Amino acid sequence: MVRIGIIGIGFMGMIHYYGAKRVNGCQVTAICTRNPKKLDGDWTSIQGNFGPRGGIEDLSNVATYNRIEDLLADSNVDLVDICLPTEYHKEVTIAALKAGKHVLCEKPIEVDIDAANEMVEASQQSGKQFMVAHVLPFFPEFNYALKAVQSGKYGGLLGAHFRRLTSQPSARSAEMIIKSGAPGIDLHIHDTHFIQILGGMPDAVFSRGKIATSQDGIATSFVDYLSTQYIYQDNPQLAISSWSGGISAKARAFSHGFEIFLERATLTFEASTLAGQGVSNPLQLIESSGEVHHPDLDQSDPVDAFTNEIAYAVSALEGSVDDGFLSGIGARDALALCYKEAESVATGRIVAV
Repeated sequence: MVRIGIIGIGFMGMIHYYGAKRVNGCQVTAICTRNPKKLDGDWTSIQGNFGPRGGIEDLSNVATYNRIEDLLADSNVDLVDICLPTEYHKEVTIAALKAGKHVLCEKPIEVDIDAANEMVEASQQSGKQFMVAHVLPFFPEFNYALKAVQSGKYGGLLGAHFRRLTSQPSARSAEMIIKSGAPGIDLHIHDTHFIQILGGMPDAVFSRGKIATSQDGIATSFVDYLSTQYIYQDNPQLAISSWSGGISAKARAFSHGFEIFLERATLTFEASTLAGQGVSNPLQLIESSGEVHHPDLDQSDPVDAFTNEIAYAVSALEGSVDDGFLSGIGARDALALCYKEAESVATGRIVAV
């Protein structure tokens, strides 16, 4: 039984709590938050952009802490699940590793690449597992696509295009941009992480887009939106690209999807929010024989993806999976790739990875 302590009970901490309750082989034994109402089990103030609103939780069998160091000292916690804002990821991850705990940290691993490197180094020195909760491989459409590519059932991968767009960001301070990494990290890192699982780390990137600026017109090293071509020197016929960032009109608040081209099949998927309503083009498998399939994914609750993610983390601690979906090194590399793309946007040149 893997015993989990969750630090941070905002929307993502709540979703991790709900997800873990559905997983055999683990139990949430502790939580940590500074909010006294949440410590008492009143989570009714929590609401995110998907999934349920928080309710009243029975925490009688859960240790509750308002100080992180107290949770880290709890001998009934094996895995620390960090669901704090990104600016606290490095400090709390390293403290948890030093306390002898395994770590699952929400994405992105960090905004600062040096901090991400420190986290990876600390995990290697500790001998404990360090995982980063990139959930995209656990959503049914993306997981199906990964399996289709990795199985080779439909031949080799020829190309892929990914799209992850939000509406244009409102005026922001430079501090806000730096803390979030702007859409070029906070949003786009989902796809840079998935692309390296699907096709491997590219050798170079070529990107076009817009560097984020603050409301005072101060330029940053982050990106508001971009289009990228990923270059694989050893496989010049592999064409992988992406569109990502805050470029859509306000009524189209979010859109994501993909087209994946295999030698004997094409996979397509799209889901968007349009004028407050969900619009979807469900996953299609189009075979070269002319047959079109709509795979039965048997999942409709968005919490299921997080259940799958936490089940994977538990299995990783038990040594029964090693696909690298939650690898701390992979998460660090996804962040590095975002920076290479930002450099390409800023310079207008192909940038080696």
